Amino acid sequence: MKILILEDEIPAYQKLVSFIADYFEEDIPHDWARSNSEGKEFLVNNNYDFILSDIQLLDGVSFDLYDEISIDAPIIFCSAHDEFLFQAFNTNGIAYILKPYTQIDFKKAIEKYQSLFKQGDYNSLTSKTISELKVALQEEHNNYKKRFVIKKAKGIQLLNVSEISTIEASGDFCIATDFQGKRHTISQNLGVIHQQLQPTKFFKINRSEIVNIDFIDNIESHFKNRLLITMTGLKEKAMTSSSTTSDFRKWLEQ
Repeated sequence: MKILILEDEIPAYQKLVSFIADYFEEDIPHDWARSNSEGKEFLVNNNYDFILSDIQLLDGVSFDLYDEISIDAPIIFCSAHDEFLFQAFNTNGIAYILKPYTQIDFKKAIEKYQSLFKQGDYNSLTSKTISELKVALQEEHNNYKKRFVIKKAKGIQLLNVSEISTIEASGDFCIATDFQGKRHTISQNLGVIHQQLQPTKFFKINRSEIVNIDFIDNIESHFKNRLLITMTGLKEKAMTSSSTTSDFRKWLEQ
């Protein structure tokens, strides 16, 4: 057995490798690609029993890769996307794991495809299906969060997402700082908020902070492969973690 993993986030890739080893109770040979271009090279030169695929890779969406190359192996999509896209997945009988996924989610997805293959019921992705998925993805993009409802002492105010400079975790809540330096409490945790934001605009630079690319004023190198970021409206500089710095640099160049 051989597996291809298409995943641009290193922690997510490591989690999938761990799930694979636990499920099959052995180390399964696999290739790993973080971009469509790397994935294409692997697919042209290798055959795989199945593919674990994120949707958003470093150089675009993986749907473009599957539209270009005919894939016979079953694909299990692993992504933080939901709503429109996963309605399309369910309609077409495509397995997926929603981030942050668990070992149980992984087991169910693998068992589904093993069952379909044994029964001969698995259908490869067609151009029509890929087109439907792309449309669903675009609809989902159009439905990213546009504003937050903020409860203040004097009543309820609206905070436009486009005005937010940074969002920082604070216990079970988060503090959003706008470009004018005003702070607003959002009654959601950072993980939930992150999934609602446009990924080309917002990046989670460490475990507790998200930044908006439109309000990055300056970036400078720091020790241990970290970066210091000067944000509009923020007095203190934000800092990437050593594990996110590489992905952050690539995100800046999208």
